[in-house]
Amino acid sequence: MATATNDGVELYYDTAGEGPTVAFVNPVGYGAWCWSWLADALAGPVETLVWDLRGTGRSDAPAGPYDVPTLADDLDAVLADNGSRTAHLVGAGLGGMVALEHAREYARAGTLTLLGTTADGSRVDRDALDALAAPRDDPDALRDSLRGAFAPGVVDDHPEIVDRIVAWRGEDDADRDGWDAQTGAMTGFDAGPLYEVTTPALVCHGRADGVVPFEAGQALADELPRGEFEAIDAGHLLAAEEPAAVEDALTAFLADQLDTPL
Repeated sequence: MATATNDGVELYYDTAGEGPTVAFVNPVGYGAWCWSWLADALAGPVETLVWDLRGTGRSDAPAGPYDVPTLADDLDAVLADNGSRTAHLVGAGLGGMVALEHAREYARAGTLTLLGTTADGSRVDRDALDALAAPRDDPDALRDSLRGAFAPGVVDDHPEIVDRIVAWRGEDDADRDGWDAQTGAMTGFDAGPLYEVTTPALVCHGRADGVVPFEAGQALADELPRGEFEAIDAGHLLAAEEPAAVEDALTAFLADQLDTPL
């Protein structure tokens, strides 16, 4: 466990493994648990770094509203505290927006992997995003709200895994104020001209994503100068629903960019 500080806000992060740093950036409201399977699979040949956005988990929760540039500055503070001169950024939803902004404004990003992300926050289905939130002390509500995060049938077909996620959510997710502050950052984001982001980028998007339209992910990959696109049979929370598929796409992408097997 470690903490970085940005403008008086303490930010919790944790690392595992050794090698090039792969830093994960969370979607709205969810704790770092959403990377559990993917980060565990990668740790070893790379250093994985997971952290709690302001308003989430063990990080401080200053009053909102938040915006993506502030969250990107938080990410840079975490990477600097860890001594990561270069990092391969993996972001989901809001986290993908933060990774995009960081790549534009800072010099650390070696690659971008963007899951369920759009460059235009107005394309986010605000009602669907709001429906993912639930009180942390209400397991039934937490479970039911996952139906909007995953493809149809997943919650009912995998009760043991969902029970584990519900327990993690009760401990690590943002409270309502933090969730709303992060939602405002996501829906208010405009990436600007994407031709300025020349970092190699892999865009993965769930065919059943109910929060960010599939077409928005395709458009993002098309507009990034070095973007490539991978469709995944999943909903919005790709890395938790189909971690093996995301791992395969990510490791192939990183191995190609790093010119070394992972």
